[in-house]
Amino acid sequence: AREKATAESLFRIASISKPVTSSAVFRMIEEGKLSLDDRIFDILTGYEPPTKEAKVDERLATITVRNLLQHSGGWDRDKSFDAMFRPVDFADALGVPPPAGQHEIIRNMMAQPLDFDPGARQAYSNYGFCLLGRAIAKLSGMEYDAYVKANILDPAGARTMVQGRSFLEQRQDKEVRYYSPDRGTSVFADSLGRCVPYPYGGWNLEAMDSHGAWLASSVDLARFAVSFDDDGDGTLLKRESLEAMFARPEGGTAVGKNGQPNPSCYACGWGRRESDKGPVFSHSGSLTGTSTLLVKRPDGRNWIVLFNARSGPRSSFFPATLQSELDAALDATTKWPSHDLFPEFKSHQPAPKPAEPQ
Repeated sequence: AREKATAESLFRIASISKPVTSSAVFRMIEEGKLSLDDRIFDILTGYEPPTKEAKVDERLATITVRNLLQHSGGWDRDKSFDAMFRPVDFADALGVPPPAGQHEIIRNMMAQPLDFDPGARQAYSNYGFCLLGRAIAKLSGMEYDAYVKANILDPAGARTMVQGRSFLEQRQDKEVRYYSPDRGTSVFADSLGRCVPYPYGGWNLEAMDSHGAWLASSVDLARFAVSFDDDGDGTLLKRESLEAMFARPEGGTAVGKNGQPNPSCYACGWGRRESDKGPVFSHSGSLTGTSTLLVKRPDGRNWIVLFNARSGPRSSFFPATLQSELDAALDATTKWPSHDLFPEFKSHQPAPKPAEPQ
């Protein structure tokens, strides 16, 4: 429709959802509802594999919240598969209409052997953050997104963030349209097998709530990013929470084959890369029709870029192609304006932080 994007246009942010979920986990830790060393399946009880004959990997019982935040839970999609993209197979295994939701995904994964010992190394896992979302919902007694909005997003001023939906006709007010040349088959029962634009029905976005389904504007994510920058009074999280969130993992999860620390690793919900100016924290997001990047530089600058497409003739992933140029521009800028644009966005003023538990 040739409608121009604005600073308040909503985009699927895909995996930038993970730092959001991590922040909610640390808020719950501050509330005394869980700890980093809690075992996830001591929290998420009652999930049975799809058949009585299925063998459950004993190592599942040892996976901790910390393992999930650091992608060291034991699942490696390069060796097996990504559990969040098997919505038809997992539904069929349980005899329910597709697509599989989170409950069905977890039941199926109870029968899947781990790819490595929990904590031994890092391998990116969407499924691990799916489990964190279920823990947030269970321990808070609220829906995952309701808890996150009340305790993280609204206090940060990221107040127009909302969960996305799978179909074009379910698009939110101010949400962009997603573009991709890719076509796939629908995973939804009402249109199962029909050829669809891949961003609209090729996967179940609703099942990805805690690892990839948030929508946000650039202002939302700027508000979220700066909420970590001041460790004085009134921050989103306490100083000790921030230190734990951004710390390098210990041991095998962040050490290379040569025994030396990897220059890049995954902290608790954030990518961490060492530079000569200090650590850079970031997270990208990638879905068909979506590519995003949030970067927290060691000089205190935060930047966000959001695309409603993922690739083109000159780039397989737009944000990565742009990153070096954007960082170079920031490096070359020595004088910055002093004015603050946040007050211009009335729908992005922070709500009062939830009261500390008594």
